[in-house]
Amino acid sequence: MARPSIVIALHITLNLTSSILIVFLNKLIYIRYGFPSITLTLVHFAVTGLGMRICSWLRVFSPKGVPLSHLLPLCLTFCGFVVLTNLSLQSNTVGTYQLAKAMTTPIILIIQAGYYGKPTSLRVMLTIIPVIFGVFLNSYYDVHFNVVGTVYATTGALVTGVYQILVGLKQAELKISSMQLLYYQAPLSSLMLLLMVPFFEPEAFTLPSTLSYEAMVVVLVSGVLAVLVNLSIFWIIGKTSALTYNMIGHCKFCITLVGGFVLFGDNVSVRQLLGVVSTFGGIVLYTHFKMEEKNDEGQKHVLPKNSVKLQRV
Repeated sequence: MARPSIVIALHITLNLTSSILIVFLNKLIYIRYGFPSITLTLVHFAVTGLGMRICSWLRVFSPKGVPLSHLLPLCLTFCGFVVLTNLSLQSNTVGTYQLAKAMTTPIILIIQAGYYGKPTSLRVMLTIIPVIFGVFLNSYYDVHFNVVGTVYATTGALVTGVYQILVGLKQAELKISSMQLLYYQAPLSSLMLLLMVPFFEPEAFTLPSTLSYEAMVVVLVSGVLAVLVNLSIFWIIGKTSALTYNMIGHCKFCITLVGGFVLFGDNVSVRQLLGVVSTFGGIVLYTHFKMEEKNDEGQKHVLPKNSVKLQRV
């Protein structure tokens, strides 16, 4: 049987690889084929739903009933999070898109502290400042800066934070695995988007007759990558926490940013680089402080050996 550490490493590797590839592939789809964003998200959800059915048939997991009242908020935030981040990618450079996603960490901290009353130390909260400042600096001096793209990026980060928290809570509350949850969530989310497409992207109905074979294959591959991304996201959040997944996600930042420069010719100024350094510095400080606090908390719960012996007498 594989060690837990090996399994965790494999899931993290899968998430990193699929998440980076899908960003580049989606950007290519938007630039080369002009594929509508909500429709692309619908394809991702539909392929994910099919992937879950296949996993169920192969007995990778057994479906477990989930009340509709629990599914609806997850599906709504799932649709919002993916659609808005895809629109952000479509409207912004890859670098600005990726950097804006770093705002999810401050948002999760604020929601957990303000709404759920989870205590957070002052020094951890202060790491929000360089993260927000760096994102602002990069976005403001981006030569492709636009208000619409900024709105998509900001609201996308907000909905992503809410979604990641909800996934962790629902999996713990319902005692349900990531695959069992996604088994129902993907089809319901697909239905929600299908109802939206006629109003927001009516041109999607002409795609079967206008898209080339090459474009269809690329979109399908993007859908398969979406399955892998969703599975790894659900597994990491369900087994650890929303913040843990979010910090793992920052490891993709540098690779994705460099890829944007190389593959799509994104220009970057000195001020934007300062923004990247500021955001990355805030993330590093956050990680360091959280690890220290976690170690301190663990030591407080360790009883001295003498105390253990006395308990057994």
